[in-house]
Amino acid sequence: MQSTLPTVSILIPVLNDATRLSRCLTAIAANSYPCELVETIVADNGSTDGSRDVAARFGARVLELPNRKVSAVRNAAARTASGAILAFIDADHEIDPLWLQRAAELLADDRVVGVGASYSAPPQGNWVQRHYGALRGPTRGRGPAEWLGSGNLAVRRSAFESVGGFDETLETCEDVDLCQRLRAQGGLLIADESLRSIHAGDPRSLGAICRGELWRGRDNLRVSLRGPLSPRALPSILIPMLDIAALAAIVVSVSIGAWWLAAAAVACFVAFAALRAVKIIANLERPQAIDSPRAFAVAVAYDLGRSLALVVPVTHTVRRTRPNS
Repeated sequence: MQSTLPTVSILIPVLNDATRLSRCLTAIAANSYPCELVETIVADNGSTDGSRDVAARFGARVLELPNRKVSAVRNAAARTASGAILAFIDADHEIDPLWLQRAAELLADDRVVGVGASYSAPPQGNWVQRHYGALRGPTRGRGPAEWLGSGNLAVRRSAFESVGGFDETLETCEDVDLCQRLRAQGGLLIADESLRSIHAGDPRSLGAICRGELWRGRDNLRVSLRGPLSPRALPSILIPMLDIAALAAIVVSVSIGAWWLAAAAVACFVAFAALRAVKIIANLERPQAIDSPRAFAVAVAYDLGRSLALVVPVTHTVRRTRPNS
């Protein structure tokens, strides 16, 4: 039976994240999948904190790929991999013990080209992380997905190569773009709650949320408009555009003393944030009264970063200014 299982290549990009990389590799080592069918490749993006040494201690193959976009790092690692399944797991993730087994089982269906799940917030995280995780939303059960995050994703190698891998011109949203192209070829993406992965890198402060979305949102519009457009994708396109228009109206109206226009623009921004806060509350387990203002604060930070990303292009270094904040 064991010989019928596919080989799996686990590809982990890392940049100065030795502590969390150690926890990531510990979780991978705890998986029940036959170790002789698994290779682990750590693609180092120029770390100076000992991340490469951590990877070597766990027996991972280390590739030195400094000063590249994460899409290029993942592609380079994939080119050196030998597995029939490519498992993309970020260094700040900890997968469940049955993750590899379950991914292989789901990909045994020829129609399925990629599997994953929404990231889980740290169990002991603070309220910002808890509400940010609720904004992302949990994966419940199993079903078709429009896209899957590249920090917790397993892809059939043949399908990945057929679409040319990740688009290396993208700074962010490369996972959304990859999933769009996989689906355009007729492939099926599956989200399954058994592919649980804790994302230790969830932002710990409102400022970190804003900085993260300021970086993450920079290619959102570009990728979304590549299509195919779906009703679920429209809010991620329209709301940042309406928000940045509202922010511009606030600045202009205040400068000319048009307070009624400023009030209307503020009301517009607040209304969209309130709608996002409702989504957060709906995804929380046993929400309490204090969760309402907290959800609204997280929504405002998120919307501010996403809207400013349309006009303020930043690099990954801005997001990593205080990586543990």
